[in-house]
Amino acid sequence: YNPENLATLERYVETQAKENAYDLEANLAVLKLYQFNPAFFQTTVTAQILLKALTNLPHTDFTLCKCMIDQAHQEERPIRQILYLGDLLETCHFQSFWQALDENLDLLDGIAGFEDSVRKFICHVVGITYQHIDRWLLAEMLGDLSEPQLRVWMSKYGWTEAENGKIFICNQEENIKPKNIVYLESWHPLSDNLS
Repeated sequence: YNPENLATLERYVETQAKENAYDLEANLAVLKLYQFNPAFFQTTVTAQILLKALTNLPHTDFTLCKCMIDQAHQEERPIRQILYLGDLLETCHFQSFWQALDENLDLLDGIAGFEDSVRKFICHVVGITYQHIDRWLLAEMLGDLSEPQLRVWMSKYGWTEAENGKIFICNQEENIKPKNIVYLESWHPLSDNLS
């Protein structure tokens, strides 16, 4: 955690943002250096790290990064807005997320692939939650996608048209994995214990 490496690591964070790459360990090193050297704290770099961590949901990277930022910096703009966006995603308030993002589009400047990464997370949640979903609801959850855009995501995840404006996601009953419960009882005869 040499502060002389900080400038190189900060440039690497920017490269990750531009090239839609992600390196959690390097990003955590930057945040740790900011903890050790508060005078070097860069709000813009921290915002990029948080946005990149959001692209890796459902993994816990975002929470880990958030915990490494002191409370005073968490109140700064744009960090406060990003934390709010993260809270909306983690609590599955997807429509509210897209509305809040529309009001803060400047946050995404220089972050390649952010929206599609979030859509992958939303599709993951939909895939483990729904058997059928209304077409309009799925489009809304994915950020008010147009019909052709929605078809691309449906195709990507193997979701199909169903009746009455619904989309078939999967048969969740087929995904239920039974668990075998094994009871192990040790039995010792009383006569062995008395001798």
